[in-house]
Amino acid sequence: MKFSFSTISKAAPVLALLAAAVAVPAAHAADFDDYARVVSVTPQVEQVNVPRQECRTEYETSQRNYPRQQQAERSNGGAIIGGLAGGLLGSQVGGGNGRIAAAAVGAVTGAIVGDRVENNGNNGNNYNSQPVYESRPVRQCRNIDSWETRTNGYAVTYEYHNRTYTSVMPYDPGSRLRIHVSLTPRP
Repeated sequence: MKFSFSTISKAAPVLALLAAAVAVPAAHAADFDDYARVVSVTPQVEQVNVPRQECRTEYETSQRNYPRQQQAERSNGGAIIGGLAGGLLGSQVGGGNGRIAAAAVGAVTGAIVGDRVENNGNNGNNYNSQPVYESRPVRQCRNIDSWETRTNGYAVTYEYHNRTYTSVMPYDPGSRLRIHVSLTPRP
């Protein structure tokens, strides 16, 4: 059989199309999705510290001291007037030497009473006699470690065509796993 150039040129596009049709399915047949049987799933966990603050209010009691009062100036006028009044009243009691003794006792008593009345009982005590206690709230806080367990993935062991594989995944796939299969020839 004799082939001419015109016969070959007419057959060339058909041969090229036939070669392309054969080559394309072969490339797609080696790359596909399938399902594998899941053998086990193990969560991958880690311990994470998430500290938190715990606060409470306690009451603190303290004694309050009043500030020193200024020393009041003492006056002798009350003692003098009280002494005169007491002496006059004492001289009205009794007779003779008793009158002199009663006047002396009246003068001393009157001087003491007059001094107390005029100076309001200020006898040099610069503080109140009763201390004052006051209670104030105090907030106290402290940090407490709070450990949490977090799952950061799943170790999935699966079986495909009697071979076992393990892969870490972000989710639990269930009983079967969709896989992508890609076959390439060895040189």
